Amino acid sequence: MSTATVQQPTDPGWSSTVPASTDRLDRVVRAEWTKLWSVRSTLWTLLVLIVVTVGFAALATWGTMQGVKAGGENAPPPFDSTSLTLAGLTFGQLAAAVLGAMVISSEYTTGGIRTTLTAVPGRLRLLLAKAIVFVTVIFVVGLITCFASFFVGQSFLLPDYQVSLGDPGVTRAVVGGALYLAGSGMFGFAVGALVRQTAGAITAAVALLLVLPPLTFLLPGSWGDTVSEHFTSNAGQQITSATQAGTDPTVLGPWEGYGWFTLEWVVLLVVAAVLMRRRDA
Repeated sequence: MSTATVQQPTDPGWSSTVPASTDRLDRVVRAEWTKLWSVRSTLWTLLVLIVVTVGFAALATWGTMQGVKAGGENAPPPFDSTSLTLAGLTFGQLAAAVLGAMVISSEYTTGGIRTTLTAVPGRLRLLLAKAIVFVTVIFVVGLITCFASFFVGQSFLLPDYQVSLGDPGVTRAVVGGALYLAGSGMFGFAVGALVRQTAGAITAAVALLLVLPPLTFLLPGSWGDTVSEHFTSNAGQQITSATQAGTDPTVLGPWEGYGWFTLEWVVLLVVAAVLMRRRDA
């Protein structure tokens, strides 16, 4: 029986070694950056985030000052002026979470993830690149939004209620607002990677950040207080308070609350990463 022989190409530059993969992290990050801005929904969602956050800040500060003027001796007790100027974050966080969910789940919904994984076989590398690009964008936009919200809100406050960035805790609270938006976006991102379906991911993210947190205050007993205090946005929003957070020993401090908030979405993202390696595209 004759043995078939394989003829090797005579080109001296030919090598039987498979070329090294070109899906380096920096190249994947660049590709994900291009992909993020090639979709119209990215720009529109970020515009909604800015307009809603700043708009509600103006509305909240104006409405509160009207109450102060009309209240006279029955005016509201002292409040955190910085938190008031960042009141729009309650709604802005939803835009961040929606965009975070769409960044990854839309590819699963359309089936485009198969093409992406063909170009980038390293699934964890792909997930990391998407997270780096998204959290960078949402944090920078969040900084712009929070500082704009702060200054717009200050313009509606009466002189006795105005604060400046040099006052204790104010700058930390404003920057903390950007960190909170980034965390909310990553919450949506983690849920999107876990659920892999856009509508379901958005619904779950909205429930976790907006619907369920107020309901946790209805839980009875000390364990109910603990759950509500540490639950997602209840904990995360402590970082946007300049004066109240940390003064009450029963309330989480700003960084402690944000730490719990971060831990929660990181756990979701780790679970999603493990499942991403095991599940089919």
